[in-house]
Amino acid sequence: MRVTIVGAGVAGLVAAVEFAERGAEVEIVERASAIGDRACSWAAGGMLAPWCERESAEPEVVEKGAMALDWWPAHVGGVVRNGTLVVAQRRDLSELGRFARRTERFERIDGAGIATLEPDLEGRFEEGLFFPEEAHLDPRATLRALGETLDRLGVRIRFGIEIEPEEADGDVVLDCRGFSARDAVPSLRGVRGEMLVLRTTEVSLSRPVRLLHPRIPLYVVPRADGLFMVGATMVESSSARGVTARSAVELLNGAYALHPAFGEAEIVETRADVRPSLPDNLPRVTRNGRVLRLNGLYRHGFLLSPSLARAAAEEAFGLSETDDEAGRERLAS
Repeated sequence: MRVTIVGAGVAGLVAAVEFAERGAEVEIVERASAIGDRACSWAAGGMLAPWCERESAEPEVVEKGAMALDWWPAHVGGVVRNGTLVVAQRRDLSELGRFARRTERFERIDGAGIATLEPDLEGRFEEGLFFPEEAHLDPRATLRALGETLDRLGVRIRFGIEIEPEEADGDVVLDCRGFSARDAVPSLRGVRGEMLVLRTTEVSLSRPVRLLHPRIPLYVVPRADGLFMVGATMVESSSARGVTARSAVELLNGAYALHPAFGEAEIVETRADVRPSLPDNLPRVTRNGRVLRLNGLYRHGFLLSPSLARAAAEEAFGLSETDDEAGRERLAS
């Protein structure tokens, strides 16, 4: 099977691995000049946290996202499985209770337990939730590592090429253009996300920490070299303009509330991007002839891309002559 993938974001790269490992001859075409140049996954948090996401997502996110906890370590290095810590200030402990009621597979811990997990947070929070099975990764390092994995699998990536999926060669064409595919997926909408990258040597964290707040829940994800990704904004908008002053203030205030040392941190980067979302915020594989469209990853790009890619591969390798022209749609599984 000859497969052409249009788009080298996380969906396209993971799909390429899945198809190549099944014996397909795979090529990726990407309009940008390098991996990550125009991909919203470049600004992702990289949290593999299906049970935390269950607090605001559908049950399918847990079911399908759990696959990512095994898929990523099997294909790239650098996946850290130290769990996720969720905390709230005393005045917001009701938010912690609400969070707990909406999810599962966590341990309730007190201030001493928080200090054991994250010594730099000692004395700052009285209660927390610890999700020991969850993990995180660095999206940028991971996307580059996927490129190396694909090179070993014999997958070629051609950059600087913009093409409509229907015009691409191949027995099967995967449309992995994300929000750029809204011309072909009318129900697609944009959800804007904003993030900051801070650098400080005054704080050390071993895992993602989520700080609950009624207005803007915040997550801080540790990276190498004293870097921390701070994010959580979700705005119903297709605008890709820069981070707004309000969002920057709220993210910085949240980071400061987690630990005052973030107030003296260096702001290394600010970035906003638009995440492709379907009406129910769940991804789908849709088919029209030889073109399969993988879209709707919403805020779960790294978490749900393995299950989405597997669904696409099962769909493609299961095609028969009798249903080749039939259009079908199903949830990623």
